[in-house]
Amino acid sequence: MNQQIKSTCCYCGVGCGLLIETEDGQIVGVRGDPDHPANLGRLCSKGAALHLTAKPDDRLLHPKLRLDRSLPRQRVGWDTALDHAADRFAEIIRRHGPDSVAFYVSGQLLTEDYYVFNKLAKGLIGTNNIDTNSRLCMSSAVVGYKQTLGADAPPCCYEDIALTDCLLIAGANPAIAHPIVFRRIEDARAANPELRIIVIDPRRSETAALADLHLALRPGTDIALYNGLLNVLLGEQLVDRDYIARHTEGFDELEALVAAYPPAAVARICGLAETDIIQAARWFGTAGAALSLYCQGLNQSSHGTHNNAALIHLHLATGQIGRPGAGPFSLTGQPNAMGGREVGGLANLLSAHRDLANPKHRDEVARLWGLPSVPAAPGRTAVELFAGLKRGVLKAVWIACTNPAQSLPDQAEVRAALQAAEFVVLQEAYANTDTAAYADLLLPATTWGEKEGTVTNSERRITHLTPAVAPPGEARHDWQIAVDFARRLGARLEQALTAKLFPYTNAEAIFIEHRESTRGRDLDITGLSYALLDAAGPQQWPFPEGASHGRQRLYEDGVFTTPSGRARFVQVEHQPTAEGTDARHPISLLSGRLRDQWHGMSRTGSVARLFNLDDQPLLSMHPDDLQQHGLAAGDLAQVDSARGDIVVRVKPDAGLSRGCAWLPMHWGSQFMNSAGVNTLTTSARDPYSQQPELKHAAVAVNKADLPWQLVILRKAGPGELAASALLARARTLLGEFAFASVGLYGRAEPLVIFRAAHPQALPESRLQEIDALFGLGDNAAAIVYADPRRQISKRALAPDGKLTGVRLAGETQAEGWLKEVMADDTLDAELIRWAVAPIGRRPGNLPPCSHVVCKCADVTAAQITSDLAAGATLAVLQKQRKCGTFCGSCLPELRQMISGQALRASDAAVL
Repeated sequence: MNQQIKSTCCYCGVGCGLLIETEDGQIVGVRGDPDHPANLGRLCSKGAALHLTAKPDDRLLHPKLRLDRSLPRQRVGWDTALDHAADRFAEIIRRHGPDSVAFYVSGQLLTEDYYVFNKLAKGLIGTNNIDTNSRLCMSSAVVGYKQTLGADAPPCCYEDIALTDCLLIAGANPAIAHPIVFRRIEDARAANPELRIIVIDPRRSETAALADLHLALRPGTDIALYNGLLNVLLGEQLVDRDYIARHTEGFDELEALVAAYPPAAVARICGLAETDIIQAARWFGTAGAALSLYCQGLNQSSHGTHNNAALIHLHLATGQIGRPGAGPFSLTGQPNAMGGREVGGLANLLSAHRDLANPKHRDEVARLWGLPSVPAAPGRTAVELFAGLKRGVLKAVWIACTNPAQSLPDQAEVRAALQAAEFVVLQEAYANTDTAAYADLLLPATTWGEKEGTVTNSERRITHLTPAVAPPGEARHDWQIAVDFARRLGARLEQALTAKLFPYTNAEAIFIEHRESTRGRDLDITGLSYALLDAAGPQQWPFPEGASHGRQRLYEDGVFTTPSGRARFVQVEHQPTAEGTDARHPISLLSGRLRDQWHGMSRTGSVARLFNLDDQPLLSMHPDDLQQHGLAAGDLAQVDSARGDIVVRVKPDAGLSRGCAWLPMHWGSQFMNSAGVNTLTTSARDPYSQQPELKHAAVAVNKADLPWQLVILRKAGPGELAASALLARARTLLGEFAFASVGLYGRAEPLVIFRAAHPQALPESRLQEIDALFGLGDNAAAIVYADPRRQISKRALAPDGKLTGVRLAGETQAEGWLKEVMADDTLDAELIRWAVAPIGRRPGNLPPCSHVVCKCADVTAAQITSDLAAGATLAVLQKQRKCGTFCGSCLPELRQMISGQALRASDAAVL
């Protein structure tokens, strides 16, 4: 039976509404929900491919346990798994105290899941050692809001993008990381040609290409720039003195401080033109409404809190807050990072935005939970947590729905910590994350499309999710696992209140308790219920009891969530990056996201079409820097920091400043033979938020001397040749080479691509073993080329005249065009022999690769042209190909192609 279930996307914090299409208990498609206010039916390329991730190939389906790390994990039942976990935790707590254990959870959990974990740690065990991967992305935004406005509460809404006159985008690339937000920006520009867009980013990103003014500041100079902008606003009398006097405090001290930041001095610090600084300040200061959007470029810094505060100062000084089109709007990095903070899911927080350091707040939570007290000692934040494991201060860690062996900085230290821990539990939907290798106990959890609960997006909007399909295998909901474990642990610790603490039989019971904890708080949601959210749709908080709707914007009355009711100016000074460049490490390495991948790719890494734009990690550098380092596009480079080194290919990018490099953050040990960029990053962190400086590391880049290269392209098929099976086989080879990576490519029939390089050639016997691993051993269907003197060996498999696999060793020029023609099945049988030829371009009269028009549905111009020639209309294209039905950015080109086809048909009719 076909069904359509309302849900949300599980990627970024935009919180896009989805309609999940199911058939016979399986997810078969997704559509954007036109009724959801966050996206109004639009989806990005990742969201549009979500249904393709809903297959059991890489899922963890059963609990697995190892009693000794020298032994493989064995499948066990849930009772055995949780009894063992409870025994181990209880033993450790009795021997070493409650602060000897810790929980590390995720911004992708639902709010109800988060709530139970928080109560388990702080209520039952009595430790504040619970932190989340939100520490890595949003904690500086949280503390920046709290230091200035008094509460972790973004004051704006998405509708403000259409209402602003000046949009300042800082440390964010929404064109890539938040595409649906970017669609709103494009719409706003189309509707208001007078809209001024300022982008502040060291890199000329895809978003910066839309800007009227791009301020390519030096890494780490954000505070100097914002202080300089405020200096100009003051000098040109563009501040709102009346608003400052009535609604803020601390401005006199800040005004004296920013006198030391005139535009000329700031230009020298930031590497910018003085005139551009003045222009940006004037646009912001003279705008009827000024809005800022910001994200990890500000947050992931050793002074990220003050980066945020310095930007918020511009809004407070000009009164650009609490009204349509104006305010500081932090973009959330994960689907429910907001929800996790709402229930106190960080080591320094308690439920409903209460602060752990506040005795009154601790007493309130204790009363809510029916406990004598909750612990006062600060918990360990993410980096501290794993440092504590390595030192042996922490003995056990429970990790849920996150992948610290890929995402945390200084990976050598993190992996050593996991190895040193006495007991590691991983509660996860996927079996093959980097962290799974370190787990003593693996617990299968449900994931997107299978769960019930709530999430909160960047604009404080809460959505109720209902499951579309049943969980696969023995997977359980995260809150169920935590509750079951808590009851068992409580019995072993002889905690009489355990049953009272964890009475839940469904997600709604948890929500009701969480809802009550918010009564009278800034995020009061006592007026919400699952029923109301289902009937009226997603709602913004606050939504107190008796309200008919939530609040779109905060601070409209100029009253802030501080003891005085006034917003606060913070004394912020320019600080350099935690790690400066020097003669040994002269390059500033930046990191960031790609459009089609997500975090460590445990989900997106299973979908071939999401690799079609970026199918391997590439280090981008300015062309002059590449030349200076003796590198050309496609060369392999060794990148070294004080903490480790990796080998990656390089590509030129004139949008980067000299002295800077950029590397995507998604690739880890499942896709390359290192932990990726976080092998290089520093664990230095902000003193207020404890967020690490993931955005910057000082590195050296040198050409890697790896002359012998290997490329394998293999079309996936059924059974042992399925993409997941081929990927698993390829991963066994990663550690064999000085450089290696593996990934997917293609469309209906995915390609697995394995790339490697080594100082010397592998013997032919080893190549034959690798051929067999990839199913390339059929001699009857093989075309072979060998030149032993030059250490070149090639093999192409073409049964029935169709190229299904190629292995190129020693010379790999043909890789680029081969992957394209194999993906599109455009290589004629008579041209297959060219697969083993040393040519870097398409042979014969093969047309060039057709560009992708619809990136969300991965539809090429050639496919659309063919459909149009057969009489397809826009409606037919949308129905059959799905193009133009997700984010909508391809519609102008689609309409242009349709118009061109109609014109050609008309001309032909006349002739």
